[in-house]
Amino acid sequence: MSQSYLSFPNIDPVAISIGPLAIHWYGLMYLVAFALAWWLANRAAAKPGSGWTSQQVSDLLFYGFLGVILGGRIGYVLFYQFDSFLADPLYLVKIWTGGMSFHGGLLGVLASMAWFSRKYQKDFLALGDFAAPLIPLGLAAGRIGNFINAELWGRVTEVPWGMVFPGAGPLPRHPSQLYHVALEGILLFILILLVRHFKPAKGTLGGVFLLGYGVARFIVEFFREPDAHLGVLSLGMTMGQWLCLPMILAGLALIGYCQLRQPGRDTASKPAGKSGKKGAL
Repeated sequence: MSQSYLSFPNIDPVAISIGPLAIHWYGLMYLVAFALAWWLANRAAAKPGSGWTSQQVSDLLFYGFLGVILGGRIGYVLFYQFDSFLADPLYLVKIWTGGMSFHGGLLGVLASMAWFSRKYQKDFLALGDFAAPLIPLGLAAGRIGNFINAELWGRVTEVPWGMVFPGAGPLPRHPSQLYHVALEGILLFILILLVRHFKPAKGTLGGVFLLGYGVARFIVEFFREPDAHLGVLSLGMTMGQWLCLPMILAGLALIGYCQLRQPGRDTASKPAGKSGKKGAL
């Protein structure tokens, strides 16, 4: 195997240390993700005719944050550590042991959005369009935290940008955390903005997020080291890839449904007919 590879930047995972208090970079990345979502949401809400207030934005982000934390932990335990849960049900609340699942977090966010939609009488599809651009950059921040922590590394490789990660053995590996940043974060964010520019049918942006993330994560899983206790599952796919398949199908179905329901453009832009009724926003 080639010995030409990049050196891993050994960044101290503790960003700030004040006496016994240690603030880790990974925790700061959660704050960065929340700050980015808050800024993007308030920017969108400030546009004329948005129908959003600053209080509604704050509530949406609060419920979303709870959904990420609760859903992410529950999903991780059920999808990746179910045996540990059966042996010790209290493992579910032992968050200090680490472990979060994006797919569980997504289900938690969807549940929180459903609650928010009912409380504020917001259309769920329109709510998905509002939330879709808020997520990718936060995901990128989280993956940067994974990289700094030297966790969730990639498979052994001979590519010249391979890295030797602490605790991962002597062989260079794909910096798969950075692949996540590029595809699920930056590229997906740009894709959503591009689709939004063409004023698609209501609900389309939510579908684009589901489809785009599912495809991006499915690809990155080919370069990421599978979970040691799970390995590669049936059909040569990882747990992450199996969990992405429903996302991809749901994204395609949602996009198709929205196009059939509101073909071409938003019905709100059409002139009222003889009945004088206008299309829903």
